Amino acid sequence: MEEKEIICDACETDHAMKYESNADLFGVQLEVTLKLLEAEKRKLEVWQRELSSTLSHDNSNMGIRRKKAVQQLEMNVSRIQQQYIQLEQEYKTAAMGAIKRKSNKKRSSRSQPAIGLKQTPKSRPTIFGTIAKEKTAQEDSRVKSVGPQMISLSQMFDHRLAGYSAKVDGRFSQNEALIFRDGNLMAGSIEALIQHLVPTTSYHPDRTYVFAFLLSSRLYIRPHSLLGEVCQVCSLQQNLSEANTNREHLGKFGPNIVQLLSEWAEMFPYDFRDDRMMNQLKEITQRIVAIYPELRTDVTNIKHNLMNRLAGLQKYEEELSKWSDQALEKSKSQEVPTTDITEVCGNPLEFAQQLTHIELERLRYIGPEEFVQAFSKESHSAETTYRDVKKTSNLEAYVQWFNRLSYFVATEICSHLKKKNRVKMIEYFTDVAKECINIGNFNSLMAIIAGMNMSPVARLKKTWAKVNTSKFDILEHQMDPSNNFGSYRSCLKAAMWRSDSAATDREKIVIPFFSLFVKDIYFLNEGCNSKLANGNINFEKFWQLAKHISDFISWQQVECPFQRSGDVLSYILTTTVFSESTLSLASYECEAPETSFDKERHKKLKAQVGL
Repeated sequence: MEEKEIICDACETDHAMKYESNADLFGVQLEVTLKLLEAEKRKLEVWQRELSSTLSHDNSNMGIRRKKAVQQLEMNVSRIQQQYIQLEQEYKTAAMGAIKRKSNKKRSSRSQPAIGLKQTPKSRPTIFGTIAKEKTAQEDSRVKSVGPQMISLSQMFDHRLAGYSAKVDGRFSQNEALIFRDGNLMAGSIEALIQHLVPTTSYHPDRTYVFAFLLSSRLYIRPHSLLGEVCQVCSLQQNLSEANTNREHLGKFGPNIVQLLSEWAEMFPYDFRDDRMMNQLKEITQRIVAIYPELRTDVTNIKHNLMNRLAGLQKYEEELSKWSDQALEKSKSQEVPTTDITEVCGNPLEFAQQLTHIELERLRYIGPEEFVQAFSKESHSAETTYRDVKKTSNLEAYVQWFNRLSYFVATEICSHLKKKNRVKMIEYFTDVAKECINIGNFNSLMAIIAGMNMSPVARLKKTWAKVNTSKFDILEHQMDPSNNFGSYRSCLKAAMWRSDSAATDREKIVIPFFSLFVKDIYFLNEGCNSKLANGNINFEKFWQLAKHISDFISWQQVECPFQRSGDVLSYILTTTVFSESTLSLASYECEAPETSFDKERHKKLKAQVGL
């Protein structure tokens, strides 16, 4: 009965301890930026080694393809270096500038408390259907071992079952068995879990299992290797390598394997950006179509839909790069803008709607696997190539968007020398934040509040004295980090319930405070052991990660119902955003430094820019 130790109670204990030990870090956004910085550094090392290896060969007779490969490597190294520098700068400035707005009213500490995963008592729809209620402590905890492919894993989520009564298949040893409790998969060896993914003549893995396993298996095996294992097992079990394969003997194997490939391509399309994945997909589907000609249309649809998804991703990344280049070009000058957002978009509701456009677009292109890959501590050996580096670029872009919006808000406020205009800007952004919370856009809400709490804005005492802060205080309360961000989490649950029963597209929008969501997943990953003492994989952890990310997937699928405004979007994404030092100088121009610290800092900043 040693396997009883794998239940979530143990996970949650370790989980809570992890959170408590991190309570004194700078804050949610700062922590996430730091973790991404570590991941970027690992990627940069691999790219640099790959480029060095490529250039070390004799390049005098380099062909066109090889020249293109070298150019691509150089571009990738440059891109990763720029991302690393940007993340490093964001981390440093956030650490240096983590000073909240001063006020006579005592505010809650900005240091982050323990963050736990609070499960909603109400069952709610996800990509899996309705998640069943959590087990109660009084339930009988019986542990069973069964061989792979003996039951449907939908039972894993059905807590009404008292247990699983099937006998262990004699083909599998205890080390190869899957461990179940109350019909729910709890653990197993990586070999048994892979075997359970493989379809047979009469079995197809449950969709819940496919998602949970494909999501987290990359902690132990790369996707192309996993697909290779699946194809190899299928070939051996069904004798696909034989010239005259008996179709009658195969039964429903063809439709079952095509369904698995379809679900893989639908759930994790970015895996197929690796040409090794695409080659294996083509190879296995060619074999299947040769045996099951009627499946040709299904296979064609899989490839067509997959190529459309990847083409859409490519187009999005090119668009993102274009906006980034334009913003970078403008930021080099650090010139004071000649206009402000109120002249481009005077309606706070419309501005909140345009922010929602940006949020939903960037949210949509984040692959669910990026949450697992972002914090994977996989060591890169000399054999690791750039194709093996875990991709998290869309997640990183979204985190950086939060930082840009915060600096955008601070820049818009500090750009005005007249106090009445700064007051006007603060009240404008307060109204925008209020509209964001009404829409369900919590990420923009938090970014706006963070921007108004940045040190260059927070120190403007004379400005804040003229601001009606009642609305701002209410919004800030919603984002209060005390009680594990209790107020925010309550608002988020309310938005989720509204979305579940939404009558209109506007009511379906749920955009979480993304860095907190990422941090929750990070600590869930860190707080639960991935392997048990006997070497088995802790599938309970896989299931918890899958449940948490399933909500995110439902949020991604919402189409923005608001009309796009190209002028407003262009202004938000490309207008000059001041650096930390430029913001501080602008702030001191707005209101002269009073404390000795501010006077000394102002003097140093002026010396740096030659004033």
